Amino acid sequence: MAEISITKARTIIRKAIAKGRELALEPLAVVVLDSGGHVKAFEREDGAAPGRFGIAQGKAYGSVMLGIAGRAQMARAEQQAYFMAAMNGVYDGKVVPVPGGVLVRDKAGKIIGAVGVTGDTSDNDVICALAGIDAAGLTGED
Repeated sequence: MAEISITKARTIIRKAIAKGRELALEPLAVVVLDSGGHVKAFEREDGAAPGRFGIAQGKAYGSVMLGIAGRAQMARAEQQAYFMAAMNGVYDGKVVPVPGGVLVRDKAGKIIGAVGVTGDTSDNDVICALAGIDAAGLTGED
């Protein structure tokens, strides 16, 4: 089974944070999960709120466990709130269905994990996640 290596996970985090600094965003927290929803790597910038880990993890977790990125989850939640509420029940409240949860695909298009970024606006979080994923030579789906 293809997975995100620790080297690629660290690259994703480093480049996502660098993109946040380039754009002068609020301090970010970035998590990389493997295809089973397990934390591969995490980093929280100085000044980021301590609760940011849970938000970043929830954004990524929902993406990888449901197989749909944060934007699609948010649209589903807006159209069928009961469905996302049910999914949060299934996953013990760990799903945060908003942009900033980005699926990671390998060159063959297979989902190999997800990235969660939080700290600024959701749209800016996505920009940073995609920058990190691209720098690691992988494909992001937001």
